[in-house]
Amino acid sequence: MQSPYVREAVREMNLPDEVIIYDTTLRDGEQTPGVSFTPEQKLEIAHLLDELGVQQIEAGFPVVSEGEWGAVRMVASEGLDADVLCLARTLRGDVDAALDCDVDGVITFIATSELHLKYKLRMSREEVLERIADTVEYAKDHGLWVAFSAEDGTRTEFEFLKRVYRTAEECGADRVHATDTVGVMIPAAMRLFVTKIREIVNLPIGVHCHDDFGMAVANSLAAVEVGAQAISTTVNGIGERAGNAALEEVIMALKKLYGIDPGFNTEVLAELSRKVSEYSGIDVPPNKAVVGENAFRHESGIHVAAVLEEPRTYEPMDPNEVGMDRKIVLGKHTGRKAVVAKLEELGVEPEEEIVEEVLRRIKALGDRRVRVTDSKLEEVVRNVLGSRGDRDDPGNR
Repeated sequence: MQSPYVREAVREMNLPDEVIIYDTTLRDGEQTPGVSFTPEQKLEIAHLLDELGVQQIEAGFPVVSEGEWGAVRMVASEGLDADVLCLARTLRGDVDAALDCDVDGVITFIATSELHLKYKLRMSREEVLERIADTVEYAKDHGLWVAFSAEDGTRTEFEFLKRVYRTAEECGADRVHATDTVGVMIPAAMRLFVTKIREIVNLPIGVHCHDDFGMAVANSLAAVEVGAQAISTTVNGIGERAGNAALEEVIMALKKLYGIDPGFNTEVLAELSRKVSEYSGIDVPPNKAVVGENAFRHESGIHVAAVLEEPRTYEPMDPNEVGMDRKIVLGKHTGRKAVVAKLEELGVEPEEEIVEEVLRRIKALGDRRVRVTDSKLEEVVRNVLGSRGDRDDPGNR
């Protein structure tokens, strides 16, 4: 059930008809410190992204290593429905590596802020423009789809950024990216930024946001609110430093809050999240939106009573829709209805006396900070039934 205020706000937005997800789990996600996917793991993740319905998969950065080149080539040769892209600096050699991998397209980039020009690239603005023009033209001449990203664009003076994006457009780029490389934007600023870019180019605009201030998803969606047509994501929000915009959060927000649904098979999200967590070695926080262990868990008595009656009271989306399950958790905040539901699951008649005693013992355990797992609950129920001389044993069911 959508908020009436969201519904009213969305009506006033300049939303695109469709939003393309270009997922970079296999590239920027892998740049998380300590993370390195094997080619086989990349392929498995790519298949799940494809099953989800992601339109573009950024498979890697071929010039990084021979193994990376091989992994990108493997993904590109798999015959996925998604377009397979790779990253390339504004260098012909990087484009040649992409061509050797037989990808569908490249995301080519160069830094544009004064900070990066002075301390990283040691290049003039004119040299940057020359590199952009040469690389975009070279890639297009060789039949590649091309997106151009102005690295650290959100800290670049706009007068220069105009020249950067117009150069990319004039040389044949298919899309330009508004890139918040160090996550310094706020939603209002991102809306302003994308609006200004739309005034100077007639190309689709994508956004690539980092999460240094926890704003990556919000900033990505803010860009869509003023017409951006593509969002860069990673599964579980992994990536350099604090990570990137989380794929599962972006997709479900687009679908449930903005009414934009390109037909993603969202039931895959939980499995995809678990697989990326396993292969990256990065645990998903229990309170993570959409795919966290607690996203559809309920303990509070008031909440549980309402959810058992009508799940939408405390669930903004159906857990099955994202491949998750609803869980009723018992603890110090538990109420009678949760105990009744759990007893019925165990096949135990929820007589008043049994319910009250189980509830009392559960709350006592919760006060002692003992986690009431299913096995612990069975133990409690068994003890309660045993104290009554009842021969019913839920552990034997």
